[in-house]
Amino acid sequence: MILQNKWLVVGLITSPHGVKGQVKVKSLSDFEERFVQPGIRWLQKENESPKKLELTSGFKQPGKEIFIINFQGISTRSHAEKLKKYKILVKTSNLPKLNKEEFHLFQLLNLQVKQLENEELKIIGRVINLENEKNNLLVIELFKNQKKVLVPFVNEIVTLIDIKNNFLVINPPKGLLDL
Repeated sequence: MILQNKWLVVGLITSPHGVKGQVKVKSLSDFEERFVQPGIRWLQKENESPKKLELTSGFKQPGKEIFIINFQGISTRSHAEKLKKYKILVKTSNLPKLNKEEFHLFQLLNLQVKQLENEELKIIGRVINLENEKNNLLVIELFKNQKKVLVPFVNEIVTLIDIKNNFLVINPPKGLLDL
């Protein structure tokens, strides 16, 4: 999700929409203005260098986390088809300010992962990556065997996040860490 800690992926272009160059974007952000307010956006395909495109307009599809957006110079379906699978990026230096208890997902990287064992919090691993193509998942490397496990990023499993003290607490269902 994050490349060289300089860029943050906020959306994925999934497909063209219609015949006039519009594209469908799956949002990975809580900030809708990234997909509706005109201005410069950065797009990247796989590991290529990001390139600038100007977003001219956009709107959210009712009831979905999908946006339909227009870029300057993209005026046909075949142009829009070429943007499929591109990521929409923002520079990490341009992130919005958050309230005291809020955080950006990338801030979870490298946090220690703790689990309650016998009434005591024990460090069991660290967050090494985030996956969010379909659902938000933490990629955790367990210290006991260097195994990488995917842990759903939901309140029932990730019960506490303490960015200031560099850790989070998980309460995984039985067997999740053994997969």
